[in-house]
Parts: sequence; C-alpha cells; structure tokens
Amino acid sequence: MTRAVEETNRRLLRARDAMDLTYGRALDIPTLARIACVSEAHFIREFRATFGETPHRYLQRRRVERALYLLRCTDRSITDICFDVGFASLGTFSKTFHLIVGESPSEYRRRGEVITVPTCFAMAWTRPSSFGEDDRRMTG
Repeated sequence: MTRAVEETNRRLLRARDAMDLTYGRALDIPTLARIACVSEAHFIREFRATFGETPHRYLQRRRVERALYLLRCTDRSITDICFDVGFASLGTFSKTFHLIVGESPSEYRRRGEVITVPTCFAMAWTRPSSFGEDDRRMTG
C-alpha cells in the first residue's frame, strides 16, 4: 500500500468516525468532504470504493443500528427514537428501517427482548446488512 493510499484511507476514516460520533445530527456531504480534505464527488467515490457503500447508505445503516438498540432496550416512543437517531421524518425512518431490517420498527419491538448472548455474537448477528437493490432510489 502506498503512502498516498494510506493517507486517503486515514482521511476517509476521519470522516467515517465523524459520522459514527454525530449520527444523530444533520450531516451533509460538503461537511464530510471537508473533514476528509477532498472534493465532494471524490469523497463519495472514494468512500464507496473503500467501505463498499455510499456515505449516505453508511449513515442510514448506522442510524438504524442505534434505533435497533433503542427499540429493544428502552420504552421510548418510535417517534422519539426516530428523531434521536437523526431522521427528519417518521416516514423516512420507517421506510429505511424496513428496507434494512426487513420489518417495521413496531414489529421489531413487538418481537420482544433479545436473549442474552456474548456481545460480540449479538453485534455480528443483529448488524443490518447494506440496503437491497431497491435502495438506489434513495441514495445519491
């Protein structure tokens, strides 16, 4: 791996870390591209090439991962959770949640508590996969 590739990866990791830390706030490509010190178009291309998904898809998945935890471990309303994890509308949250998880937030919550298993296993088992083929309409 060349020094240039290593530096690009470090910059992309900084942007991804910012997404992980601030998933609940509005994030946009210009801000993330500035963190990575590249143009917006280059940021999107390099992020996808490096991490296998667009920045938008990654952020949506991270938000849904957090929502999964909150739905199972709190009694907060679905609407509150929607806004807590960074979605601007309940409709978008429900649609994105269903695309990633395969069921609605209320159906997921209704299934009940997760059986206690080692954290590493639970994380691997419950981590949502990337969106399916239908997500192309939502990403840019």
